[in-house]
Amino acid sequence: MKHNIWLLLLIHLFAVTALQAQEVIRLGIIGLDTSHSEAFIKLINGEAPAPDYAGFKIVAAYPYGSKTIEASYNRIPKYTETAKQHGVQITSSVAELLKQTDCILLETNDGTLHLEQATEVIKSGKPLFIDKPVAARLSDVLAIYKLAEEKKVPLFSSSALRFSSRNQELRAGKGPEGKVLGADCYSPCTNEPSHAGFFWYGIHGVEILYTLMGTGCQSVSCTSNDDSDLAVGLWEDGRIGTFRGLRNSAHTYGGTAFCEKNVVPAGGYEGYEGLLKSILAFFRTGITPVSKEETIEIYTFMETANESIRQGGKPVKTKEVYEKHSMDAKYCQ
Repeated sequence: MKHNIWLLLLIHLFAVTALQAQEVIRLGIIGLDTSHSEAFIKLINGEAPAPDYAGFKIVAAYPYGSKTIEASYNRIPKYTETAKQHGVQITSSVAELLKQTDCILLETNDGTLHLEQATEVIKSGKPLFIDKPVAARLSDVLAIYKLAEEKKVPLFSSSALRFSSRNQELRAGKGPEGKVLGADCYSPCTNEPSHAGFFWYGIHGVEILYTLMGTGCQSVSCTSNDDSDLAVGLWEDGRIGTFRGLRNSAHTYGGTAFCEKNVVPAGGYEGYEGLLKSILAFFRTGITPVSKEETIEIYTFMETANESIRQGGKPVKTKEVYEKHSMDAKYCQ
């Protein structure tokens, strides 16, 4: 067993070294049913890409993508045409895409497909970025990370909201405000029946919350109605962080950070550039900018909020929810 682990580590090291030495790293996109795909294609394959994107080219894309969520699959023809106009070859399968590429962006908007698609990529050994959500339910999230760990495949996922300049400053805690002692965050939170609670869109605001607060939430209580949700998390060091999911109010992102020396606004949406730069640095180095542990805790927080709603808003332990869904975490063979 030890020999197998060392062999996998050596293979990973050689793969990263080979990527770093390549003049152009070939990227593949799975899922042309989201505006993220179109944005990434235009930024990387545009006529005058920024220096941060030098050495990368999106060479192939597999369009699907949701086949059941109308708001997603209706976008596929338009984004497919954009891809073609920017020199991207459209493939008929994930397998065909993998043959032509070095690293993969799994952009499929429909998280119910992510376990199957991510499994195929991970088994190929190629570094993988999974756009939000990692999956449509916590057990699938855990299965994806379990397989990636077993195969020693570099993997990370994040919302673009994490990489707003202000949120990164607050996370570092080195500014005049000092350490974040608590945070109230918000984002749009439209519901999609195929996805668990906040997984579909509330992930953006929860990502802001965790960027500011870090890991350590031990319980969540959540109330919900037609207009909004309010999840309150208690961290093990006594800090409190909240997420408000918006449905019938302004479509906006942000929050308030309660710091040692001041109370300040959190960062909002600043586009995809910060996220994309982090993705490309990850592909170049193999170093994940967001840990597996933090990402899994984000999705555990959201699943715990769902359980609290089912229990009438009572506080629910995150550990109990994690353990329950961990038993159901099975990846595709």
